[in-house]
Amino acid sequence: MPKLLKFLAFDTSTDRMSVAVTDGVRVWQHDGPGGAQASTHLIPAIQALLAESGLALGEMDAIVFGRGPGSFTGLRTACAVAQGLAFGANHGAGIAVLPIDTLMAVAEEARFQQAGAMASTDAPVTIMALLDARMDEMYVQSYLFNSGLCKPILHCELIRPENLVAGPSVQWLAGNVFGVYADRLPAHLAALPCVPALPTATALLRLAPALAAAGQCVAADQALPLYVRDKVAQTTAERAQIKALALAALAAPVVPAEN
Repeated sequence: MPKLLKFLAFDTSTDRMSVAVTDGVRVWQHDGPGGAQASTHLIPAIQALLAESGLALGEMDAIVFGRGPGSFTGLRTACAVAQGLAFGANHGAGIAVLPIDTLMAVAEEARFQQAGAMASTDAPVTIMALLDARMDEMYVQSYLFNSGLCKPILHCELIRPENLVAGPSVQWLAGNVFGVYADRLPAHLAALPCVPALPTATALLRLAPALAAAGQCVAADQALPLYVRDKVAQTTAERAQIKALALAALAAPVVPAEN
């Protein structure tokens, strides 16, 4: 019988914060405001969810987080907390971290909404994930789902809505841009099924087993955000916030498992 994997997952790349934990069978989840509030609320939300599940941080096979693209502040928050928790777990021995692209989580959330949990028996489907990048631009990447696996197609791009191009294999569009850029998407693409979706922690949990089996887990110090839009440098305040989040995660008490 395959081992039941335990994961803690969270995403703070958008204006929604999403946290979930699984023991391999059951899932506990929490959603709340993201953005600037995520830096204050993420660690308490993780602690509360672990307490609710009766699982301890040290039991996790990996800490999973949405690595980007997305909000600069949100990505740094998720990365700092993932690193801090991973370093501090198991009496300093640390646990693995699994960074997952936020656009892959968007595509998986749309797939799950439309097809349900039985991914292995579903027909192959190609989904183009679109996230609002602000400044009149979108993050874009397509994914092929087939036999329970998710494969990225090409690389993530940052484009203006009117410049969106999709190959003939794309069957659905998914993301949070349909209200914001509804009048600017090319008409022939806007006619495709559009599934409103965000990169949820539960989507990360569904993706995690296959990605972990494929060797995508990394050591805590190798868990880095994915930035698509360049930024010259962090401000002094941003650097201080990242350090404070990492220290807070390290200092967070490990929740013991219930007998």
